Amino acid sequence: MSGKDKKPGTTSWQDSLQNFLAANPDLPEGEDPTPAEPENPSQKGRLDVMLDKKGRKGKTATIVAGWELPDEEVEEIASQMKRRLGIGGSARGGEILLQGDVRAQALDWLKAKGYKARQI
Repeated sequence: MSGKDKKPGTTSWQDSLQNFLAANPDLPEGEDPTPAEPENPSQKGRLDVMLDKKGRKGKTATIVAGWELPDEEVEEIASQMKRRLGIGGSARGGEILLQGDVRAQALDWLKAKGYKARQI
């Protein structure tokens, strides 16, 4: 779309970007303006991601164990993980239970958040 074809009063995304960068000169080149999620420094141990079928009538469940955080924080992490992976589950007794075999996805998500984790 050339400058002649634009409707009066509209701006392109390039113009909007230039205006934003002009208004924020302290941003370094190529840096994402959205803040990164802070890593959780209170989790010092290693997490174990494992598959379990016992007591579930043959249905598989992924368990993330080894949390050294209060139950409220584990529940919040479980909620974020379930939303991101699009699955059901729960958090009880310092463990996160995820429905199905999602070990690889859970491990990737935990490592992206800065946790030390291994698959068993």
